Amino acid sequence: MARPDDSADRATELQALKADSFGRISLMRAADGQRFVRRDLGHVPLWLRLPAWWLARREARGLEAVRGMQDVPQLLAWTGRRLDRSFMPGAAMYQRPPHGDLVYFRRARRLLQGLHRRGLAHNDLAKEANWLVLDDGRPAIIDFQLAVRGDPRSRMMRLLAREDLRHLLKHKRMYCREALTPVEKRVLKRTSWLRDLWFRTGKPVYRVVTRRLLKWEDNEGQGPKP
Repeated sequence: MARPDDSADRATELQALKADSFGRISLMRAADGQRFVRRDLGHVPLWLRLPAWWLARREARGLEAVRGMQDVPQLLAWTGRRLDRSFMPGAAMYQRPPHGDLVYFRRARRLLQGLHRRGLAHNDLAKEANWLVLDDGRPAIIDFQLAVRGDPRSRMMRLLAREDLRHLLKHKRMYCREALTPVEKRVLKRTSWLRDLWFRTGKPVYRVVTRRLLKWEDNEGQGPKP
């Protein structure tokens, strides 16, 4: 796995992007002038350090799986406390909505297929904050903390890939509804047992932990939904 170089060690913070119970995310400038994004676990409360480390390591492994792909972050370093990844200039989908932009959603689907061919399901694409609109209008995907790796031919990975696609189609329905195909409409209507199980069991626990213990808003950064 990638290790830090000297320029990253001597980096300076340009802007704090996000801070929560699982770390601080900042835009950094390395000594050589290159910008990158750093997730720093140094200020995570003691009782959350293990899950924060587990999520960061999971992200690092997810980024290893997509190394060399366009329009996803590239892993620069993972030290066990800091995760550095490449910076992609753009804005989150909810900040720069792709209204009526069919090209964006076609490219987004090809990008998603590229992840799935590499045996990676993202698992968190309902959040618009995890979809970027780059400066040239291309889509990009970030935040691989919940990504799952596996054999793309396995039943479980096919199910997870289908859920990734459903989340993308929900965004397409929001911003480019008239372009939905009959097949895409059927995909949106047909939910999987995995999704139903999550909403019956995992989702209530997730809400208690995030809203009551961590004081998060579940829909933060997702943008409007129909």
